[in-house]
Amino acid sequence: MARVLAVTNQKGGVGKTTTVVNLAASLAEKGRRVLVVDLDPQANATMGSGVDKSQLEHTVYHLLIDAAPFDSVCCRSEAGGYDLLPANRDLAAAEVELVGVGQRETRLRAALATVKSGYDYILLDCPPALNLLTLNGLAAADGVIIPMQCEYYALEGLSDLVTTLRKMRGALNPGIDIVGLLRTMFDTRSTLAQQVSAQLTQHFGGKVFTTVIPRNVRLAEAPSYGLPVLAYDRAARGARAYLTLADELIARLETQAIPA
Repeated sequence: MARVLAVTNQKGGVGKTTTVVNLAASLAEKGRRVLVVDLDPQANATMGSGVDKSQLEHTVYHLLIDAAPFDSVCCRSEAGGYDLLPANRDLAAAEVELVGVGQRETRLRAALATVKSGYDYILLDCPPALNLLTLNGLAAADGVIIPMQCEYYALEGLSDLVTTLRKMRGALNPGIDIVGLLRTMFDTRSTLAQQVSAQLTQHFGGKVFTTVIPRNVRLAEAPSYGLPVLAYDRAARGARAYLTLADELIARLETQAIPA
C-alpha cells in the first residue's frame, strides 16, 4: 500500500516542486513505484516531469470534479520513471467549483483510495497557500515533507504550518504527521543558514532529514528541459543529494508502519 506524502509549505519558493520531481525520480531509480500528483495550477511539476500542460485532455482537475476517471488522467513521465496526475491552469477552477460540493476537502483522498495498492509512494505537490487544493492534499496524506530554506522568515512559516497540521488532525485527518523537514537551497557559507539549521535540529530533532539539498545550478536548469536532475545531469551535486534523500526516506518509512 502506498505511502501518501504531501510536500508542502505555505511559503513559496522553498523548493517544493523541485523536491517532488527529483525525489520521485530518485525513488523510481531505487525500484519504487511512484505516482506524482500536481495540485498546483501553475503546473510546474507537470512541466518538470516532461509533460506539456497545454496538450492535456484531462488533468487532476477533472479527477477532483468527477469528470474523468483515474486512468484517463494518469500519464507517464518517461524522463522520471514515474506516473503523473498532471495539472494546468484549469485546476484553479476547482477552487470555485468544489465550494458547494459535499466532502470537498476529501475528494483527492477518495480518488486515490482505489489505486494506492498500485504504488509504493504517492507524492503530492501542494500549492504555496492554505487553500482547498492544499486541504485536499493534507486530507489525503499519511505524512508531510516540509522543504524549507534556512532563513528567518522560514521559521515563521513553519510555525504556521505546524498549527495547520494540528487543526487537520483534529478535523479531517487524525493520522497525519510530519515525516521530515528538508533543508533546501542550503549554502554552507551562510552563517544565518547554519544558525537556522541548528535551531531546526534543536526544536525538531529526528524530524529533520540528515540529507541537505545544496544550492545547485543543475537543479535550477533541469526543469527548463522538462527533466528531473537525474536525467539532466546525474553527476550533479543536486542529483546526488536527492538520491541520498530517497535512501533516507526509504530507511525512515519502510522500517516503520504508516497507517494507510
